[in-house]
Amino acid sequence: MTRLTTVIYASLTALFLSDVLAATRLMPLDEVKAGMTGVGITVFQGIKREEFDVHVLGVLRNVMGPRRNVIVARLEGGPLGETGVIQGMSGSPIYIDDRLIGALSYSLGSFSTQAIAGITPIEEMIDTDTHPITVASGGTASLALPLTRESFSTLVGNTFNPSLPFALQPADVELLGLAPALGTSLGPLLRPIATPLVLTGFVPEMHDLWASAFNARGFVTTIGSSVAGEQNSSSSPLVAGDAVGVALITGDISMAGTGTVTMVEESRVYAFGHPFYNLGTANFPMTRARVTTLLPSLALSSKIAAIGDVVGRIDQDRATGIFGSLGPGPRMIPVRLSLSSPDREIHQIFNFQVIDDRVFTPLLTYTSVLNAFLSWTRELGPTTYSVDSVTRLRDHDDVSFRDMYSGDAALVTAATSISAPLTALLSNHFEFVTVENIDVKIIAREEPLTATLQRIWLDTTRPRAGDQVPLKVVSRNSRGEEIVDTLLMDIPINASGSMQILVSDAAHLQQTDIQEGRGSQASDSLTQIIRTLNRKRRNNHLYVRLLIPKSGAVVKGQALPALPSSVLAVLTSDLANSGSIPLKEAILGEWEIETNYTVSGSRLITINVETG
Repeated sequence: MTRLTTVIYASLTALFLSDVLAATRLMPLDEVKAGMTGVGITVFQGIKREEFDVHVLGVLRNVMGPRRNVIVARLEGGPLGETGVIQGMSGSPIYIDDRLIGALSYSLGSFSTQAIAGITPIEEMIDTDTHPITVASGGTASLALPLTRESFSTLVGNTFNPSLPFALQPADVELLGLAPALGTSLGPLLRPIATPLVLTGFVPEMHDLWASAFNARGFVTTIGSSVAGEQNSSSSPLVAGDAVGVALITGDISMAGTGTVTMVEESRVYAFGHPFYNLGTANFPMTRARVTTLLPSLALSSKIAAIGDVVGRIDQDRATGIFGSLGPGPRMIPVRLSLSSPDREIHQIFNFQVIDDRVFTPLLTYTSVLNAFLSWTRELGPTTYSVDSVTRLRDHDDVSFRDMYSGDAALVTAATSISAPLTALLSNHFEFVTVENIDVKIIAREEPLTATLQRIWLDTTRPRAGDQVPLKVVSRNSRGEEIVDTLLMDIPINASGSMQILVSDAAHLQQTDIQEGRGSQASDSLTQIIRTLNRKRRNNHLYVRLLIPKSGAVVKGQALPALPSSVLAVLTSDLANSGSIPLKEAILGEWEIETNYTVSGSRLITINVETG
């Protein structure tokens, strides 16, 4: 090629790209025929959009369901001869005769010797966006312990909607321009091009956890970085062929999926050509992205990208792609995490934001907090965590708690304790909840601070009604030291006769209440949910009850102690229909003892109270 020819070709290419930016002309699917050739645009390096060649092989109609079609094509040019279809190319616009036919979105599995790809028709993407879903799909991410790779993978599988499968019956697929043998073999093999999920600031353990759950569900987790401002791109808006990010977390740590912009019309952005998480209505920040490098692979090659500034909002996550608008990003939930270790005189503060979503918010908060713990565990070696957390809500009381976690599972249980209230709040069926921010303070210690309840006694031989009597409580810590606490108990003026004093840790008392039916009534309002969360018993507290043997019942979760015999007879005559649970004792008084340890154990003594 002569120098003049090279200059002319470069000028024509630049002219073509500028025409693409000026207006988007569309080609209907009915006009797409086997043998047509065209070009695609994507970013292979940095932010420069480059062309590659496209050869249409045919069309698979109804392959993704009724009126869900895929254009099958062979790709050539640039690095594609060595890499095949590259993860991160999803959404790359494909043009024939300067007219957009659709978004590159599917690949021919692994180890393909040719870059055979599927293209989502642009008509279907526009039609999907024209009829948006107004209700979010999916469930809630409820974190249960112990959280392992297997349970995390199951959680993800049960929470997020998988992409719809291809038609299972070959007879359902209409082949246009493809030989029957080739068409029926291509259909089952074509899969959505995996979306690179870029994790920045995550330790290897958390990266592996996400990889184990998401790599089998249309993603490939990669380690990336963040760029901003002039390092990422010019101030011009996104255009077709640009790399684009869909952020889940921003700040000191970040997480985002990356792909390619298919089309921009009047600030409306179309991308990917297949789902991100298939959530329906979405609320993701749309960001710029810079391709750092390509990672060639005999299995599946991938773009390694860095995430840039927020340039808009993704509001639809659908089977034919993701759609959003340029402009301000969505509201994020700020999280401030203070992590300190008095033993090492180290203090770190992490500031990040997670998306506001009933599915993702608890999961991402858990992931981020656990990642912060793990990033300092190797250096600090803590085995005890004291947690002070405040979740601020709009138009409602704060949800706050202070607790301690110690032992082998302390790291996981502490992280879960922060995200679990979010699940309860965001999944409530009473009213929409707006989380203003989350503030977490963690004190990490390098030793296990645990204690076991040993014995209890009253420091008086003749307790009398109306008196204040000292209760002695002895525990033994992990170093074998005895800890003695004294609680001054006020015995009610009307108490008399044989009674019992129960001293218990939070877990034992919770189990006792469940068995007896106390407090089992379902919440009937968001206010009650918040009240329940704020009253959660603590691991470093001992709970004291003064009990009297008087029969009662729990009716619809409400404890009714010391009932008259006539009322009790009515309730207990038909337990099944009345929904009541019999009680053998009434609670005359309750107290708490705060300790500096996570304490376990339960003790019960009987006393005789004399009348005053």
